Amino acid sequence: MKGIILAGGSGTRLYPLTKIISKQLLPVYDKPMIFYPLSTLMLAGIRDVLLISTPQDLPKFQELLGDGGQFGIRLSYVEQPKPEGIAQAFLIGEAFLDGEPCAMVLGDNIFYGGWFGQNLQEAVKNAHAGFATIFGYYVRDPQRFGIVELDSRHNVVSVEEKPEKPKSNYCITGLYFYSAGVSELAKKLAPSARGELEITDLNRLYLQENRLKAQVLGRGFAWMDTGTVDSLMEAATFVETVQNRQGVVISAPEEIAYYVGWIDRAKLLENAKLYGKSSYGEHLRLVAEDRFLR
Repeated sequence: MKGIILAGGSGTRLYPLTKIISKQLLPVYDKPMIFYPLSTLMLAGIRDVLLISTPQDLPKFQELLGDGGQFGIRLSYVEQPKPEGIAQAFLIGEAFLDGEPCAMVLGDNIFYGGWFGQNLQEAVKNAHAGFATIFGYYVRDPQRFGIVELDSRHNVVSVEEKPEKPKSNYCITGLYFYSAGVSELAKKLAPSARGELEITDLNRLYLQENRLKAQVLGRGFAWMDTGTVDSLMEAATFVETVQNRQGVVISAPEEIAYYVGWIDRAKLLENAKLYGKSSYGEHLRLVAEDRFLR
């Protein structure tokens, strides 16, 4: 199974912070934002990842992440010359996917919860069985989001993009799992009124074929879309609070790779050294020395 991180866009809602740098390279407390979606794909067991970004930002991601070897994965890169909707990722990444099932995560989305690994494994299983999976999260202002309507058994009834009269309060987060052949379905989409290939329209095609599943991220789970200054600050505060109170580090790709056996202790220590005297590097050293409890 393959993974895509969509890290394009101009980030105008974060100006002037993003005037000369991608928002996905901004810090969320102690690490770059891009570490969080990358960790999500790694937690799903995905080791072959394509990062899509703008021509001007792509070299910066390559400088930061390299070929993925420090994380025990394979990272590829491709340009998105012009942002034309989330579903465009499956056209840009068609050759990379090569007909395989995949997961796609937006570069500004952060997920954190105790049962998240199980959610991801269920979605992987669904994708291999020919289904798509979306993740619903309760919000107070559903008019701002793509919305999924569910029945009493959490079966998907409908999906809508920023409806004036939402049928539920469950927004569709920026994490999607799709079956083999998703690029062929994406080719059937027509641009919306705003000139974009809408991910909601792609999900609707799966729904029409009775192949769309949903998982609800419920109590005790945190999902953050860090696309505004306020949400960026809220995410940083959340990560700081959890890490300092619980003594864990959220979304450390090297740590994930070490615990699942994709890199060994020597490689983890080598990675830690690259971060100098930072608290992030010290955490990796503690993990390598078995002085950190999982």
